[in-house]
Amino acid sequence: MKRYKRIRDLREDSDITQTKMAEKLNISQRTYSRYENADSLMPLDILVQIADIHGVSIDYLLERTDVPGMYPRR
Repeated sequence: MKRYKRIRDLREDSDITQTKMAEKLNISQRTYSRYENADSLMPLDILVQIADIHGVSIDYLLERTDVPGMYPRR
């Protein structure tokens, strides 16, 4: 399943290991790997943190748009 392909691609493009990303998210590497490989559903709070780390929108992470930019905050 390619649900989180863009998340993996962004991480790899940033030269961040799964271990380092897991540390940033305060979760184990195994848990992060399960999320990235779509073996477990990724909680919304983790998705938000990943979007913030990469400076993109959640819609971009989930391939709902090809525009990576964040939406303006209200």
